[in-house]
Amino acid sequence: MDRDELIFEEYRLYAEQKENFIDRNFRTNRFYMISFVAIIFALIFTGNVIFMSCISATLVFSLIGIFICALWWMNVDAYNILIKIKFANVLEQIENSLPVKPVTDEYKGIEEYRNNKVFMFSDIQKFIAVIGALFFFAIFVSEISPIFVKIFEKITTVFTVKGGI
Repeated sequence: MDRDELIFEEYRLYAEQKENFIDRNFRTNRFYMISFVAIIFALIFTGNVIFMSCISATLVFSLIGIFICALWWMNVDAYNILIKIKFANVLEQIENSLPVKPVTDEYKGIEEYRNNKVFMFSDIQKFIAVIGALFFFAIFVSEISPIFVKIFEKITTVFTVKGGI
């Protein structure tokens, strides 16, 4: 195998790895989307369930939803960085030894598309994760507020009773 064939084979293998990595990214995003929807259904169907006399299922599932959305955001970000830096930069370097540069041309096309302020798929995923986290946070706050009110009332009652003695 001569040098050019070796470079092309290395390029081909790395491009396949990039595609496999992107497929894994899609599977991971599918997991987060299914988890997101499952938590919403859990919130709907377990709204009146109470644990330990004050912690509702809604409180627990909203907290889990916040964590899932945060992990989803971080995962989308991490995959984008890895795909752009690890794979695209390496492939671009290998392309310097090849007669054509498809990844470099593709990246330039994507950058031009992004510069026109068009949302990319990863931007939409991040947007859904943020909206979901805000939704779950609002539910969490609405569920935890009565617990804090009860605790505050008990504390003020104890101090009022002690102050009157």
